[in-house]
Amino acid sequence: MSESSTAGKNHSAIDRRTLALQQGAVFPVLIRMAAPNIFLAFMWALVSFAETWFVGRAGTPALAGIALVFPLIMLMQMMSGGAMGGAVSSSISRALGSGNTRKAELLAIHAIVIALVFGLIFTMMMVLGGPGLYSILGGRGEVLSQAVGYSYIIFGGAIVIWICNTLASIMRGTGDMLVPAVVLSLTSLVHIPLCGALVLGWGPFPKMGLSGAGISYIATFGAATFFLAFWLLAGHSGLRIHWRGLSLSASLFKDILGVGLLSSVNTIQTVAAAVILTGLVGSFGTAALAGYGLGVRLEMLQVPIIFALGSALIPIVGVSIGAADIKRAKKVAWMGAGFAACLTGAVGITVAIRPETWAGLFSSDPAVLETAFSYLRIVGTFYIFLGIGIALYFASQGARKMFFPMLAGTARFLTAVCGGFVMVSFFDGKVGSVFVFISLGMLALGVGAAAAVKWTDWR
Repeated sequence: MSESSTAGKNHSAIDRRTLALQQGAVFPVLIRMAAPNIFLAFMWALVSFAETWFVGRAGTPALAGIALVFPLIMLMQMMSGGAMGGAVSSSISRALGSGNTRKAELLAIHAIVIALVFGLIFTMMMVLGGPGLYSILGGRGEVLSQAVGYSYIIFGGAIVIWICNTLASIMRGTGDMLVPAVVLSLTSLVHIPLCGALVLGWGPFPKMGLSGAGISYIATFGAATFFLAFWLLAGHSGLRIHWRGLSLSASLFKDILGVGLLSSVNTIQTVAAAVILTGLVGSFGTAALAGYGLGVRLEMLQVPIIFALGSALIPIVGVSIGAADIKRAKKVAWMGAGFAACLTGAVGITVAIRPETWAGLFSSDPAVLETAFSYLRIVGTFYIFLGIGIALYFASQGARKMFFPMLAGTARFLTAVCGGFVMVSFFDGKVGSVFVFISLGMLALGVGAAAAVKWTDWR
């Protein structure tokens, strides 16, 4: 088959997917697009559960060490897959919605360049500054040693993670949710036994503790990157990506970065709040830090669940914006927010009523469980606002209207961090008082994001 006939076939596949996003009934399209990523989100939740369980068996210092590094891993994942990744999907879907397939292909190449640069930046920053940061956050002795060793492995492979998430985002921007979900789910299945083997030393594998979890993490992301790159470069996604005669364009970088940088501010605020709050909780001791780590891990796991929905919202909204169908774009946003509220609200209410269903799985230390139970009872009931806020954040990415959703994230950051700091520093508050302000921050995020979508002109 000639190159021209192959291109015609691939472009027809994209046209069919784009037409379905533009004209299909909203709820069935949303469910169909979200379903593969909802499955992937549950796979990631299973991975996180298994990884935490394995590390918990390695001892409390390892559990506290991963609590120090985990927010920064989430920063990298949320920026590469959610902030910049969402911007990549948004730019490609808007180009396809306007009928400009060649622009979508060029945007994909520019997205890969951005991923390379940001991957290098993360490696340099965390290799050089990570140990000092973990020390500031309360890491001492064995806890600090475990955190640093794990961090060097994870962030040494940052480029792999950035490229993997960017390739998946390119495919999602074309409306192809299935292939990235299948590839990432399969590699997640490999990560679970490999992580256990390297952390605990099963069979012929060495017992490496927390560092073993890092090696497994990077190895499985590397495998996913290889398969996604093969699929994309072979043209199976419908885009023809090649470097021959390419000249990079400032306008195309701006198309992605105009959304991605504002989205990244939101992500940085979210994770900075987690890091600062980790430091505040760390002042109450190692057991409190480990307990908080168990609680905040469940909060962070809400992000992949909403990401599953949000990654479907971006191309549907983006294609609608590209086709100048503003009414449909907003309808999709509100429907997605309601769906996210149901998902996260169900999780939050469950753990608020029965916190042992989560925290009791990972630790039997009474002091650790006391903090974890307190966190889940106070914060869990506000997860519904977290769901609304993040879903509307993704929808706003698709519309390329990120300024006011970013301000909603700022309101969350200031409420949680400033409130927690004041209670600990000036009122000698207990750790539960910090959790109250974390909850109020989620409330500010959800209400602020809803107001932004309600009153922002998406034309």
